[in-house]
Order: sequence, then structure tokens, then C-alpha cells
Amino acid sequence: MRHIAVVEDEADLAENCRAALERQGFKVSTYADRPSALAAFQARLPDLAIIDVGLGAEYEGGFDLCRELRSLSSSVPIIFLTARDSDFDVVSGLRLGADDYLTKDISQPHMLARVNALFRRIDALANASQIKSELIERGKLVLDMDRMSASWAGVTLELTVTELWILQALVKHPGHVKSRQQLMDAANVVLDDNTITSHIKRLRKKFMQVDAAFDCIKTAYGMGYRWDA
Repeated sequence: MRHIAVVEDEADLAENCRAALERQGFKVSTYADRPSALAAFQARLPDLAIIDVGLGAEYEGGFDLCRELRSLSSSVPIIFLTARDSDFDVVSGLRLGADDYLTKDISQPHMLARVNALFRRIDALANASQIKSELIERGKLVLDMDRMSASWAGVTLELTVTELWILQALVKHPGHVKSRQQLMDAANVVLDDNTITSHIKRLRKKFMQVDAAFDCIKTAYGMGYRWDA
């Protein structure tokens, strides 16, 4: 049974979320603040975390918790579920390593669909590794979907599940432009154009932290993105 952590300071919302997820067969733990959630994560990582941005007196406690969880694991799926819907907040959440960013006006069926989409991606990775190890080498890049890892010039890149799928879609066919829709399809997730753009920016930033001269992810304006070595 997969374990989902819900970090939400409004008790009614936390309970509604817990009940909806448990009806889907998930084990759910709820936390009302960042310290209690972090202590639980340090003891044992959940299979997925759903986090509000504002937690009690901590206006950006959810962002801090996301950063702390990412330091514990680069691959645990993270979804923000929050009332804060500004572009700045969405981009901030994704840059910190979240896989998805949802607002609280979303319907329960839609929220559950996004949760299940993340788990389908994890299952697809696991199934692919059982069937055939997929190692892709493109110059300084080594992408190992079996191990869910990527490295550039021998340095490991800490990529989320979403970033790994997007990177794989780009590097499989260098020079071929992938539209935003194709990148969404490759990642098995429903995102908007701005979210895909944020993931691409975060990917570039992670490469450039290792190699300031990195320039392999090109923008094909009005069309999408391509990998160009």
C-alpha cells in the first residue's frame, strides 16, 4: 500500500484530502506543520507528499519543507496543493523541485488523477528497468533510466521524476523538436505550457550548476524544445 503524506494546516481540508485518498486505497498520514512533517520524513520517506505552501505561522513553510524533502530525496514525488495561485508562487514551487502545483479550487477527481499520474510514471520507470536497462549517452551526458539517474561530465544531477522523463524525451532523438504536448505525454502528466517551461528552466539551471557553458537544451520558438549537442 502506497503511503502519501498530506501536509495541511486546515484540519477540515486535511481530513477531506485524507478521506479521498484512502478511498483510492492509499495509506495517508497528515501533518499540520512543517516541523512535524519534516521529523516524519527524516524517519521514513513517504511515497508521495502533498504540501500546502502556507503552514500555520510560516507563510512559506511549504516551500521550506519542499526544499528540505528534496535534500533527503531527489525522487520522492511532491505536489503542492494550495490556495496561492500567482505565477510567482507556481514557478517558485516548481523551481524548488515539486513535480506538480495544484490550487485548492481543483476538484477531487482531478486531484486524484494527478496523484495517480505521478504513480504511473514511477511504475513505468520500474517496469522499463525490469524489461530492459536503458542507458543513453550524449556527449557528456549519461542518462540511466534503470537507475533513475543522470550525470553530466561525471557529476550526478539531482533530477526529479518529472525532469528525468522530460530529459529522456529530449535526448532520445537529438535535434528533433519536442512540443510541449509531446513532453507532457512523455512524462505521463497533465501540465500547462507555463509549467513545462518552468521544468525546462529548472533542468537548464541544474546542468549549468555543473557546467556554466551548458547549452544543449534549445528553444524552438513557437514549437517546443530540442536537445542539440
